[in-house]
Amino acid sequence: MAFDIDMIKKVYSNMTERVDAARDIVGKPLTLSEKILYSHLWDGNPTKVFTRGKDYVDFAPDRVACQDATAQMALLQFMQAGKAKVAVPTTVHCDHLIQAKNGASIDLQHAISTSNEVFNFLESVSNKYGIGFWRPGAGIIHQVVLENYAFPGGMMIGTDSHTVNAGGLGMVAIGVGGADAVDVMAGMAWELKFPKLIGVRLTGTLSGWTAPKDVILKVADILTVKGGTGAIVEYFGPGAKGMSCTGKGTICNMGAEIGATTSTFGYDESMERYLRATDRPDVADAANKIKDYLTGDDEVYANPEQYFDQVIDINLTELNPLLNGPFTPDLSTAVGSTMTEKAKANDWPLKVEWGLIGSCTNSSYEDLSRASSVAQQALDKGLKMKSELGINPGSEMVRYTTERDGILDIFEKLDAKIFTNACGPCIGQWARYEDPKNAPKNSIVHSFNRNFAKRADGNPNTHAFVASPEITAAIAIAGRLDFNPMTDKLINENGEEVMLSEPTGWELPPKGFAVDDNGYLAPKADGSGVQVTVDPKSERIQLLKPFEPLGDSITGAKLLIKAFGKCTTDHISMAGPWLRFRGHLDNIANNTLIGAVNAFGKKTNFVKNQLTGEFGGVPDTARAYKAAGVPSIVVGDHNYGEGSSREHAAMQPRFLGVAAVIVKSFARIHETNLKKQGMLGLTFANEADYDLIQEDDTFNFTDLKDFAPGKQLTLEVVHADGSKDVIMLNHTYNQSQIDWYKEGSALNLIKKENAA
Repeated sequence: MAFDIDMIKKVYSNMTERVDAARDIVGKPLTLSEKILYSHLWDGNPTKVFTRGKDYVDFAPDRVACQDATAQMALLQFMQAGKAKVAVPTTVHCDHLIQAKNGASIDLQHAISTSNEVFNFLESVSNKYGIGFWRPGAGIIHQVVLENYAFPGGMMIGTDSHTVNAGGLGMVAIGVGGADAVDVMAGMAWELKFPKLIGVRLTGTLSGWTAPKDVILKVADILTVKGGTGAIVEYFGPGAKGMSCTGKGTICNMGAEIGATTSTFGYDESMERYLRATDRPDVADAANKIKDYLTGDDEVYANPEQYFDQVIDINLTELNPLLNGPFTPDLSTAVGSTMTEKAKANDWPLKVEWGLIGSCTNSSYEDLSRASSVAQQALDKGLKMKSELGINPGSEMVRYTTERDGILDIFEKLDAKIFTNACGPCIGQWARYEDPKNAPKNSIVHSFNRNFAKRADGNPNTHAFVASPEITAAIAIAGRLDFNPMTDKLINENGEEVMLSEPTGWELPPKGFAVDDNGYLAPKADGSGVQVTVDPKSERIQLLKPFEPLGDSITGAKLLIKAFGKCTTDHISMAGPWLRFRGHLDNIANNTLIGAVNAFGKKTNFVKNQLTGEFGGVPDTARAYKAAGVPSIVVGDHNYGEGSSREHAAMQPRFLGVAAVIVKSFARIHETNLKKQGMLGLTFANEADYDLIQEDDTFNFTDLKDFAPGKQLTLEVVHADGSKDVIMLNHTYNQSQIDWYKEGSALNLIKKENAA
């Protein structure tokens, strides 16, 4: 029996009427994405056509999911909303605060010991407000959601950018900041700009060494890290139907790396098989009754150019295995000799020190079984591992089942480390080095999703490449970045030349899934008596104080930093060891923008304090401005805030007195997070004006009192020599978002409305 089956049946009972109404209003066949969007309008049945990429729309998501690192701040905010219980089904998953080092059992116990205060806080808040709680070790949020909560045709939001993984089961699942989640948990509408639509037609069949991971690596190569911004990517075609449900999840998961709002697939037999295998026959039966409403209309897929804003064609039969990286997930290279040439030209280390398999992207039973078939060949053919190997199962159910079926034993015979069912190295929770900053230059290959500098192990010299689990296993055996298992031979212990055969595996476990304890704790039916206590001296958890409005007269602001080049949320608010402070805004603010490269001097965490003329760290300088009552400004390049959904990247600058972030372009989630926290997130009307900003500049907003939708803002830039430049700034604020700004934050407005 599925969780929340009554809610799912209600969604389906409304869906047919709402989709039919939307089709009549739009006047043409609908994509799956449109069906889900129009059937989840806050106001119920659709009454108008929404313009893609322009209209802000209020939606009613079916559920919310939070991982432990982001849940802390989300729940701290929800506690201020004045609600006794969450309005929609919500879950918290403890997967980010477990560091990989010695192996599953030891690492899990260490995490419970060191983060017990945080886990207890999350458990008690969940118990009080009716939130399902998944204990540490239960699994990675997105794999657990796919196994238990995702359902075709549903809409969910989650406080992690890889929430989009649930698109593998036909959802529109979107990563958001905690303030967005609070809106939905508090029973309010959730606002999103109606997305554009990108269609990806998959033809042919995956075979041999090519895997679903290679599809999204190819799409990332085509669209780049910002090509999907503001769009839903919808996959269709015979190639899509031929993939497993978890393979679809892998593709949707990494859609976050192209900036897509989300990605999804239409309901098909692979999804039905997965639902039944994960003990949800009731969901499958309900979906089958309306299955035509859970995929795009036939006319759409027959003539996609008429219905999508962009169409990409990929022939799976012609697709070859890829390696994407280093330092960006969209730099794609075919395995083999092409990599040899690129590596030598760019001085990438060809020796591979680690292969890592798992994460929320590739930790399913199918992934581990196919990778283990490659590992088994190393045992059978007398090959010794040339690289170290690490495995992160996606959930306790996957771990238990793969252990029962002998899959984990194969890896262990090769001396692989089986880490906890948690994110681990994928998010920087990997104790690989004592001193990461001074660690050596090296290459690793993993089946994760992101490979930004310092992402996995804190070492800026680690060149991380993204590949499928199968290719990761093969390269770990060979120990070379340019190994091509389709053509290259290896020398075994007897001096014989051998080749690896094509990987094999199972879409689903032949004996079915099994688990002793999945790690789930249901909340009390009535949590009113549950007390949530926070020690005021705690270094991990800090109750929030509302932000004061910035007002309509921001003058005399100083430049905090002009970020040069890529500036992701990892650069703005690093993970790794900083995860321990995710529930304490004051403490975690000490990592604010320390990874961003200052355009003046090209150093990190080294900026000029205009009040003293001295140079220091970004957080220290920001605190000095704040103490003096001087607002500050951050300037950035393209796709600013790319990557994780972490709202800390907005809350920390806000806490340190940053009034505005002015960039060439934003990543979607980060722009929304800035708005939610009552800040100004603005873009240069003329991108070349980025070059006008100098190190000693002072900023005056001359017409902020006239802040209005669609109206540019004027910024006076005063240089140290007294000269001035006046530049125009664009924004995407609607009136509701301007009201957030005027109140100091969206949460302040929620509290005000609840108190009325």
